[in-house]
Amino acid sequence: MTVTESVRSALEQEKIESHLNPPGSFDVADHPVPTGREEIWRFTPLKRLRGLHGEAEFMRSATSCTWNAPEGVRIEGVSGEEARDLRGISGWAPNTRFAARVLAEVPASLLIDVPADTEVPEPVVVDLHGEDVSVTEAGHVAMRFGRHSKAVVVLNHTGSSSVAAVVEIVVGDGAEVTVVSIQDWADDAVHLAHHQARVGRDATYKHAAISFGGDVVRMDANVTYDGPGGSAELLGLYFADAGQHIEHRIFADHNAPRTKSHAVYKGALQGEKAHTVWVGNVLIRKVAEGIETYEENRNLVLTDGCQADSIPNLEIETGEIEGAGHASATARFDDNQLFYLQSRGVSEKEAQRLVVHGFFNDLIRKVGVPSIEDRLLTTVEAELAKNVLKDVVALGQDA
Repeated sequence: MTVTESVRSALEQEKIESHLNPPGSFDVADHPVPTGREEIWRFTPLKRLRGLHGEAEFMRSATSCTWNAPEGVRIEGVSGEEARDLRGISGWAPNTRFAARVLAEVPASLLIDVPADTEVPEPVVVDLHGEDVSVTEAGHVAMRFGRHSKAVVVLNHTGSSSVAAVVEIVVGDGAEVTVVSIQDWADDAVHLAHHQARVGRDATYKHAAISFGGDVVRMDANVTYDGPGGSAELLGLYFADAGQHIEHRIFADHNAPRTKSHAVYKGALQGEKAHTVWVGNVLIRKVAEGIETYEENRNLVLTDGCQADSIPNLEIETGEIEGAGHASATARFDDNQLFYLQSRGVSEKEAQRLVVHGFFNDLIRKVGVPSIEDRLLTTVEAELAKNVLKDVVALGQDA
């Protein structure tokens, strides 16, 4: 029996009971084309996805893919039987049509393989650069981290592309893994992605989803557990400009006892019709006694005409837990902070800049990759420069 067949057999025995994460299937026919009326699609502007959610042809790729290969790490494109055996290695069956199509139709996978007991001294960086937004394409990435390994992988998306992607991550027992996905696309790009991780016994997994560019970016970041003691930290940072739609969804499926999850997503919006969506969901199953979980989303509205939707959810099937909670807030600039800074001689523009940097700074430091942290601080600065925030104080006073 292949890995994929074993996964499918296990999934048939137990379906995910969550209203935001319906049971999955590898059969594309089981997934009708979304209409936008479904709960998991109701915020997404389907007409702007260029058909990636439905019947768009997966064309020959116009996105270049390059990477570094630190010693001890296998990274290469694989096809044929090896690629087929990688489909479903995360223990997950797709619950959207686009993900089912990716696993069924894309002929090759990018494999990142870190052996057991290997500590990778530098981040593995995969650069994906789109050259033609009119080409609708798809990709599958499989990451395997052996027992007690330690590694950081960065997926860096730039340029113009229309891409649907599935990323599967297996974190072995006792491993310490960080996966960072940066969506710094050109303004016309469309990115529809699902990231699925399976975290082993006593393993530590950190996932950071960072979105700045693109016309529409929607990413799911999900995690399940392969045994007790696993810990997942789900981080997100996004900055939406005029007309952009940036949507992040998480699902922590606590299917093993004494597991942990902690999600923190922060976003800023500026410009007419900038729209962000964050949907968090945690499912605590009956077997998941002694777990700890918390999810948090904060949004900072910088100008008028923006919309931030924030929906945290907890689904709890057992009362024998250590703790569970969530928090969500959307607000304009804090007048008191601005007044305090200006009363001490700081200019209005500089005060605004400092407040935004303070809003993001603690989250940026949690990423834990110095080169990425420096880049994020620079990118936030560039985003702020796109709009003159002279009306922010007035907006805050009117709120």
